[in-house]
Amino acid sequence: MENQRIVILDFGGQYTQLIARRIRECHVYSEVLPYNAPIENIKKGNTVGIILSGGPASVLDENAPKCSKEIFELGIPVLGICYGMQLTAELLGGSVVKASTREYGRIAVNLEESKLFEGLPKNIEAWMSHTYQVGNMPDGFNCIAHTETCPVAAMANDVKKIYGVQFHPEVSHTDFGTQIIINFIKGICGCVGDWTVEAYIEKTVAQIKDQVGENENVLLGLSGGVDSSVVAALLYKAIGDRLYCVYVDHGLMRKDESAQVKEVFTKQFPVHLSAVDASELFFDRLKGVTDPETKRKIIGNTFVDVFKAEADKLGISRDYFAQGTIYPDVIESGKVPGSAVIKSHHNVNGLPAELGFKGLVEPLRSLFKDEVRQIGLALGLPDYMVFRQPFPGPGLGIRVLGELTRDKVNIVRESDAILREEFAKAGMDKSVSQYFTVLTGVRSVGVMGDERTYSYALAIRAITTTDFMTADVAEVPFKLLMHIGSRIVGEVKHVNRVLYDITTKPPASIEWE
Repeated sequence: MENQRIVILDFGGQYTQLIARRIRECHVYSEVLPYNAPIENIKKGNTVGIILSGGPASVLDENAPKCSKEIFELGIPVLGICYGMQLTAELLGGSVVKASTREYGRIAVNLEESKLFEGLPKNIEAWMSHTYQVGNMPDGFNCIAHTETCPVAAMANDVKKIYGVQFHPEVSHTDFGTQIIINFIKGICGCVGDWTVEAYIEKTVAQIKDQVGENENVLLGLSGGVDSSVVAALLYKAIGDRLYCVYVDHGLMRKDESAQVKEVFTKQFPVHLSAVDASELFFDRLKGVTDPETKRKIIGNTFVDVFKAEADKLGISRDYFAQGTIYPDVIESGKVPGSAVIKSHHNVNGLPAELGFKGLVEPLRSLFKDEVRQIGLALGLPDYMVFRQPFPGPGLGIRVLGELTRDKVNIVRESDAILREEFAKAGMDKSVSQYFTVLTGVRSVGVMGDERTYSYALAIRAITTTDFMTADVAEVPFKLLMHIGSRIVGEVKHVNRVLYDITTKPPASIEWE
């Protein structure tokens, strides 16, 4: 029997895929569709619930994105979140007004008795981010939550099973947010939780086979990170020795990493591996460049050029290109309709048509990092590979602020090695989601060996997160930070000051560039 499905209509909200992720955590299959998807696509299969996402637009705008009113007539439960709630009100005859006070961040919310809030306390704090709000509810709806400045923070029509919340239950900052989603998908939609990682693998392998066919090849850009490694495992399971992997050393890798990648993928993982040292080309093209977006784009374009040259050397047919794009990359690159560009990711824009590949294979494009790791473990990849520290495609190139030189990159490389070594010794390498060092570009006066120095300030970044869309600062013991700082200043040349970044995401991003 086909898996039960929750459809999420995407209105360009930054947290849209978090909704999908929360649902999958409950072992329920979820699928994100564009807000203007045909009704046939929405109701096909075993769709048992529909969620309307948040978004940056106002329903009062002339060209505001709107779904068909018909979705409320399908007899399928609907939950509108933020913009989705306002759109529900507007489409069903209610009204939306500009809020007298814009709510942003954690806001106290008072809840009324409702199936949506079953098992929750009367008062919670929820993540709000809105300028507009529901003024008048449509006929048949009751107010089931309010805040000090938002009279209708949630509404319900229990007869038609249509609900709306002005806050974001999918964000970890909302108290009992996951329970609200569970109440909707299980209590209201009747989901039984019949979707598993194994089912995802089976479905994805089948999709790869269908896309690639029986005789065509796939070229994979392999970094050795968990994303591209899991892609390699999925592709190998699907097409076997028709997979060709290219590892590009751009001179921006962490200490000893290139050697480790070659070791793993020549001896422990049976794929065709071509390793190329292109560091000179990357540094030449990056000379004099200081703007972070420009650096990212140069690195991405150079990757494309190197892959093209390497594919020519391999002498294989130019059929498909694969890469380990995950959804946070897509969101931050502004590829979700209506979302803003936060930073470009070299692996998001796809491969230019002039390279001659028939198509692009991205089996992880809709997944978050923790889901990718679960799949890696299920595929039998070793723990040390699955839980390898996240590392951006541009590598250390975006952890050196300003112009890149080999000396500056080496400062980050050596300091990062010290940080990773000390975190592992302290047992924090698994409890902290991501940690690294950044060469800030700021120079300051110091004293070393009774002599004046004028050297770099280096920052340490350590965060905890489950989805990489939001992140908290890791609470690293002060003595450990002091020890790491002392080692870095003592062992890494040209550093005389070490800082600790205490900024969450948002407002900051995880990487500095």
